[in-house]
Amino acid sequence: MNRIAALRQYRSVNTQSEMVDASPHRLIQLLMEGGLSRIAQARGCMERNELLQKSQLIAKTQNILAGLRDGLDFETGADIAANYARLYDYMTRRLVMANRINSLEILDEVSGLLLTVKQGWDAIDPATATPAKP
Repeated sequence: MNRIAALRQYRSVNTQSEMVDASPHRLIQLLMEGGLSRIAQARGCMERNELLQKSQLIAKTQNILAGLRDGLDFETGADIAANYARLYDYMTRRLVMANRINSLEILDEVSGLLLTVKQGWDAIDPATATPAKP
């Protein structure tokens, strides 16, 4: 196993173990961090004209957004959950467009939106947070 493969395996095991022990609040943070990371990686692939990898990373980001959307609590959150659902749907549509036309600007837009949501989520004190989802 080469060094890069070993590092990837370590990260995978480390991430999996962190997810097993994570609170619901932390799980949402991990999803958002994963989405931001995949967008950054897709951006690099786009710049290097690595189109297959770019598409795969964008698809992973779309799956993360779907996971965030699926975790919304519409009973408790009502309007707020609906607003997040619309935002996640918008980001997903923008990622489709970014993938289709190779737009760094759109990737930056989606990254900025997700970062803003994450910063708000990070500002919540998990000790006082209710189990409601974003």
